[in-house]
Amino acid sequence: MNVFDSNINFDALFKFSQISRSTQQHLKNVYASLAVSLLVAAAGSYIYVITRLFQGGLTLLGSLAMMGWLAMTPHSPQTEKKRLAILVAFAFFTGLGLGPLMDYIITINPSIIVMAFLGTSVIFTCFTLSALYAQRRTYLFLGGTLMSGLFVLLLVSFFNMFFSSVVLFKAHIYLGLVIMCGFVLFDTQLIIEKAEMGDKDYIWHSVNLFMDFVTIFRKLVIILAMNEKDKKKEKK
Repeated sequence: MNVFDSNINFDALFKFSQISRSTQQHLKNVYASLAVSLLVAAAGSYIYVITRLFQGGLTLLGSLAMMGWLAMTPHSPQTEKKRLAILVAFAFFTGLGLGPLMDYIITINPSIIVMAFLGTSVIFTCFTLSALYAQRRTYLFLGGTLMSGLFVLLLVSFFNMFFSSVVLFKAHIYLGLVIMCGFVLFDTQLIIEKAEMGDKDYIWHSVNLFMDFVTIFRKLVIILAMNEKDKKKEKK
């Protein structure tokens, strides 16, 4: 029997039978909004790199203001366009906030940005598919563990303010990457459960996944930059 003669049923491959049709449509809206947000964030980072007109504190305030405004604006057909515009503004300010890091990485090796984006896309896609194919609620138990992990990261970051340890910094980065991968699993299944219960706010749901993606990207960029600097030191 030649395995290459067998027909592959791609419809069955991408069929999530445990998720209702309405929720599948909701997820399409979520990921479409996520894609737009990532494009806008990339544009924001690019604008910072070529202009350097915006400072970190200002962009952070802008991101927080947009997120607060979006959270306070009720989800309804009448406010959909307004909330989409707020989402775009939030993504833009977030991209501007990434600008200084991108500017620094370009001085080390510009290809790091491309590699980090591709790596983030692969990680995000794999963990997303794992959450979609898994039985519903399988990863919701991770919530408490992940929040505890964030608390540990906060403590490590606090202590490192006094010790300035490279080891603690690297531990913070790598542990943070693992935790954020867990959040992709958790947030994806949480969105599914909320949608199944009637919460179809795809704009706000996309914010959660957007933050997961951006944080993983930031961690990967830093890890790749550290590795690149270590390689340069070894060559000297």
